[in-house]
Amino acid sequence: MPSWKYSITGLDPDKTAIASGRDLRISPKHAMEVCRAIRGMMLDEAKEYLQKVIDGKVPVPYRRHKKKVGHRHELQGWYAGRYPKKASKEILKLLEGAEANAEFKGLNPERLRILHASSQKGRKIKNYIPRAFGRATPYFRELTHVEIALEEV
Repeated sequence: MPSWKYSITGLDPDKTAIASGRDLRISPKHAMEVCRAIRGMMLDEAKEYLQKVIDGKVPVPYRRHKKKVGHRHELQGWYAGRYPKKASKEILKLLEGAEANAEFKGLNPERLRILHASSQKGRKIKNYIPRAFGRATPYFRELTHVEIALEEV
């Protein structure tokens, strides 16, 4: 069993709460863009934003992985965006877990801000589909690690 560490260090344990999701079955690219979009938001604002993304009302701006991504007129100040629903659902669950950790520590949930939201590529689940004439097609599934740190302001 691996021992996981966080990519952010030097947090004050009295004013911060952390949570991580390991080996989530979501796209690392989508997770990175969602984490970048919610970083710095207040907790209730971020939860409302992710719920709107899941409902397909607000797009997430794609700033790094933007090639061949459709333009969205709802975005202000950026052009490329999508609605990563599966990644948003998993990150919303993770935010609720971090909120529960903060409440357990005695922090006020209305004053929590997302200090750190990051995602990294996890391992790949490798599988192959047999095809005609003795060939095979790779059928890989990517896993993702997501970390959330909240601080009380």
